[in-house]
Amino acid sequence: MERLDHLEHLDRQLVDELAQVARETVREELREQTRKQRRTAMLYAASGAVALYAGAALALAVGLALALGLPDWAAALITAVILGAVAYALRGAARPSASRPAAGQEAAAVPDRAADGAAPVAAPPSGLGTPYPPMPPVAPETPGTPEPGTAPRQDDIDPEQPHHRA
Repeated sequence: MERLDHLEHLDRQLVDELAQVARETVREELREQTRKQRRTAMLYAASGAVALYAGAALALAVGLALALGLPDWAAALITAVILGAVAYALRGAARPSASRPAAGQEAAAVPDRAADGAAPVAAPPSGLGTPYPPMPPVAPETPGTPEPGTAPRQDDIDPEQPHHRA
């Protein structure tokens, strides 16, 4: 009996050692991957900062070139409009192509009328479908409500509700 207890203790010790080795190995691999990713992120951040300064210098050069023949305010305004147009074009290029249908697909993607002949359902600009559930063609019946055009029964009137006079 004591021999089995001794083997059980050895098994636990072996499992603990294996778990510790596995943890250390995984920890070291994660450190290495994190080190590589951190370096990559730093390089991307540095390149973005340098590109920002390069864009500012280019905008300044365009503004100064325009200022040779125009008033300063007009040169600055034209430079701002050019930068705005470039930003808008880059924003459009950054969108996924699946949300922008091609010219031939546009008519098929947005029908003139819904299947039941009702007005088309407007989709939000994100292209992810309707922003709200569709409206049913007929209002659902709720029990206890009077028919339209008939006076409510005395049992349906709640004396605790405020009375609004028109």
